[in-house]
Amino acid sequence: MAGFIEAEDIEQVRTRARIDDVVSAYVTLKPSGAGTMKGLCPFHDEKTPSFQVTPARGLYYCFGCGRGGDTVSFVQEINNLSFREAVEFLADKYGVTLRYTEDSKREQGISRTRLLEATAAAAAYFEKCLLSSAGTPGRDFLKGRGFDRDAATHFGVGFAPRGGRDLAGHLTGLGFRDDELREAGLVRQGGWDYFQGRVVWPIRDTQQSVLGFGARRIFDDDRLPAKYINTPETSLYKKSHVLYGLDLARTPIGASAHAVIVEGYTDVMACHLAGVTTAVASCGTAFGEDHARLIQRLLSAGSAGQITFTFDGDQAGQAAAVKAFRMVQGLMKEPNPVITASTYAAIESTGLDPCDLRMQRGDQAVRDLIASRVPLYQYVMRTIVAKYTLDHADARLGAAREAAALVTSITDQSQVDNYIQELSFLVGMDPATVRREVRAAKSRPRTPEPPSDEAPLLPGTSLPSPNDRTLVAERDTLKLILQAPETFTGDEPWFGLTERDFTHPAYRAVFRAILAFPEHASEETVAWPGSLVATLTHEDLRSLAMQLAVEPPMTEVTARHGQEYAARLQLSTLNKDLAELKSTMQRTNPVTHEDEYQVMFASMIELEVRRKELMRLLSGE
Repeated sequence: MAGFIEAEDIEQVRTRARIDDVVSAYVTLKPSGAGTMKGLCPFHDEKTPSFQVTPARGLYYCFGCGRGGDTVSFVQEINNLSFREAVEFLADKYGVTLRYTEDSKREQGISRTRLLEATAAAAAYFEKCLLSSAGTPGRDFLKGRGFDRDAATHFGVGFAPRGGRDLAGHLTGLGFRDDELREAGLVRQGGWDYFQGRVVWPIRDTQQSVLGFGARRIFDDDRLPAKYINTPETSLYKKSHVLYGLDLARTPIGASAHAVIVEGYTDVMACHLAGVTTAVASCGTAFGEDHARLIQRLLSAGSAGQITFTFDGDQAGQAAAVKAFRMVQGLMKEPNPVITASTYAAIESTGLDPCDLRMQRGDQAVRDLIASRVPLYQYVMRTIVAKYTLDHADARLGAAREAAALVTSITDQSQVDNYIQELSFLVGMDPATVRREVRAAKSRPRTPEPPSDEAPLLPGTSLPSPNDRTLVAERDTLKLILQAPETFTGDEPWFGLTERDFTHPAYRAVFRAILAFPEHASEETVAWPGSLVATLTHEDLRSLAMQLAVEPPMTEVTARHGQEYAARLQLSTLNKDLAELKSTMQRTNPVTHEDEYQVMFASMIELEVRRKELMRLLSGE
């Protein structure tokens, strides 16, 4: 396993990969003055550009959705990559050789590009094998599910031979090394093919690159009992970050602002062939937060959009629907919701999945299933109520109470009244009674979430408003530190500023991270703000820091601004300390507590002297 990438190499990647060059591949940017460029944000729907790029600082920030970062974080977001993968992606593109702290994959010649070449070659081989005589069992399976040769070709479906080393031998003959094949998840330790005797589906990203594979068991004597297996977690393939069919569905999803989430590979195929070309499926894991981010980003090309989930009609499907509902509500929380789309459920009344439905009733039935979708909350609410026999008053009350807990999780408060009315109708109770149960459910204690490791904000504390006049000095000072750190050159770091000089907990937390940064920023450190932001673990703080790093300063920056800004904050802190000290002195008897009083008096003199010094600095003397 390779170690960490050397910090110097990451810095070189950030320097060489110009932010405007990287972003321009996805966003049309136009100059907007003051060394900045603007365009429509690729992460949310907007008609007026609020996405700003600052080439001199290597940063981007959207004043609409709050997302921001540097070239690495942009590539992470737009291509759904990890930090390491994004660095390696940019290093390959801009010709930077990366060094690792331990066993180096780069030194062995294994790059992301090389791994992608291996998976692409494997996909081509599997397709060829499906069409061969050895692939007859695979073709028979697909035919039995309603898919002909053209359908298999369209989706790139293949067949993994049963020999055990066929793929390894083929790829080795193409010049791939054993360690490259293991790293790509194609070969196991010992040289055995990872997939043997199975129908195989390539899992691609939105750029058509093959990241991994999903494979179905078709032989009774298969040594692996699992019906489906997937590529193991690799530097390319992470199951929580990929969706099968996304390469084909990306454009239709953006055009229709509607995504359909199904449960399997054949369901995706059935939907697409039936005309529902927005269908995708998670691979070996439940649909989660990272999947939601990926889908919402595609939906945002048009509008807030819609997401339709298909579930089996059995108990497991109902449980999956409840889980999906709670997950979605959690991702809709303000101020920066992951999901803004409306969510729906499409459940076939007899429990058929899209593939079986197409086989039995044809393409139109699949289209009708998606068209008959109902709001997800409605389906989940009905599922809960259906567990109770509503002939008895206590059962009706039990159904109302269980569903009331569901209503309390609704993020959109404007819809709560509608949910209460619908629940009242379902259980046959007076709306006022149901409303009382909802209030009672809200008052019940919940298991608290673990605090952030930074814990910079108190419960209920929001991020500071850019227009708060009482905090303008704190905001301007942090903007200057992040954008022009060279103005703070002096004997003391940041001219002696401390956390106490920042009154808002969010501003204080950002400055705490600045103080903890390993070395003082300098004007030569182009990636200084981005590197600082990378140390913040609280998502809201990262967004705030990026906003401060790109928000235009109020006036033209001069060499004196650093000292003046620091003096302004320090004077505010000193005045508070001085007022508190004088108040304490007024309550202290100088005769009975002479020594204590004299110490306070001396402190007051020191503070007065310091206050005059700060006043002189602010006056320009």
